[in-house]
Amino acid sequence: MIDKNSPLPIYYQIEEQIKKQIENGELQQNDALPSEREFAERFQISRMTVRQAINNLVNEGYLYRQKGRGTFVLGKKLEQQLVGLTSFTEDMKARGMTPSSKLLTFTIVPCTDKIAEQLKIAKYSPVYEIKRIRLADDIPMALETVYMSANLVKGLTESIVNESLYQYIEQHIHLKIGYATQTLESSISSDLEIEHLGVSKFAPILFIQRNTYLEDGTPLEIVKSSYRADRYKFTFTMTR
Repeated sequence: MIDKNSPLPIYYQIEEQIKKQIENGELQQNDALPSEREFAERFQISRMTVRQAINNLVNEGYLYRQKGRGTFVLGKKLEQQLVGLTSFTEDMKARGMTPSSKLLTFTIVPCTDKIAEQLKIAKYSPVYEIKRIRLADDIPMALETVYMSANLVKGLTESIVNESLYQYIEQHIHLKIGYATQTLESSISSDLEIEHLGVSKFAPILFIQRNTYLEDGTPLEIVKSSYRADRYKFTFTMTR
């Protein structure tokens, strides 16, 4: 319900009502919203007020528009705690979602100075360069680039990459993954992110670099991931 006598702006009340419906599951991901005209007639308010509320929710990542079709629910942001070392596949399965990947490139290239330094291998040593889109329930979540020594992780193929790298590394070639360091920073969308993640120009992006190590301290991989800021949020647990 909308309270026209409330000090809260009407557009804000509409926003909060839609957010609440999304949070409690009344509105599900990809559900269509009523049209601006229907909202305006239901609450006896102007379409401009409705449009302001919808625009704000689109900008905040709760809704998305499809040209010629209408406005739809994008869903709640996925929350990931940056505690514990899990793969994207493991994380999505734990949420009851179906993880998948769209492989863009899978090549072996000579490593650069910077990659060689981080992986502690000789310059120009062969490394896998894997670029892929990570999806959850068929929705693009992240654009990921992985660098990994081809001399350390032998026998890697495209089909293995499309499953779970960590499972292959631990169960098939018996390397024990120990720990990782991560850095997180904000950026704006690049042309590649616009193309593959379906975000708009200048959209906010969460960029994470993970350097993963085996139990004995040997560098295993460098993972550079661009996450959609409208679909993902990260939480930290800190103790004193």
